[in-house]
Amino acid sequence: MTTTNANSGRTRTPSTQEEAPRRRGRGASALASERRDHLVRLAADLFAEKGFQATTVRDIAKEAGILSGSLYHHFDSKESIVDEILSGFFEEIMAAYRGVIDRGDDPRATIAGLVRIAFGTLEPHRAAITVMQNDWSYLQGMERFAYLTRSEDDVEAMWVTAIKAGQDSGDFRADIDPKLTYRMIRDTVWVAVRWFKPGGRLNAEGLADHYLKVMFDGINTH
Repeated sequence: MTTTNANSGRTRTPSTQEEAPRRRGRGASALASERRDHLVRLAADLFAEKGFQATTVRDIAKEAGILSGSLYHHFDSKESIVDEILSGFFEEIMAAYRGVIDRGDDPRATIAGLVRIAFGTLEPHRAAITVMQNDWSYLQGMERFAYLTRSEDDVEAMWVTAIKAGQDSGDFRADIDPKLTYRMIRDTVWVAVRWFKPGGRLNAEGLADHYLKVMFDGINTH
């Protein structure tokens, strides 16, 4: 980087001594960001294991090997941590859902795509899904988490619209309730977080394949 000398109009290259603080500043910022991400991951694991309400700031700090006060350099409360976990989850899954819908596939392929995305969140977003199952009512009582209901409503609208499109095209039965159908699918996927084990006999993709087989083809042989 060069700068212009206001008096002479000549340009000069900053000295090594001048550049060093800038490099140190950028390094410190990156290190702080990495530390913050590390704390979020540790907290997420604790929330998934113990539950959000049962996990304390001291628990998170102990897991991170720091004093409780040090945690407040990064987050003002454990609510801020879970806020980051949940908002990140909804941003990612809603973007992925929109991507499937925007492809304009036939209704069956669209629903299959949405199901695969939902099952695909079980491992990377285990904490968020577990917190929503166990602590949804508690979090809804806080104004800062009002977006959870709005986000869930938006997700439901995507699914319901896709199911109705399948009914209109004749691909799906007309005598099923779209909203109820979505909620049954959602709950089936989310409850799987309690027993799904990454690295087990079926990965998330295999789990989705099996679910789609049962959902579309049933268990009867004829």
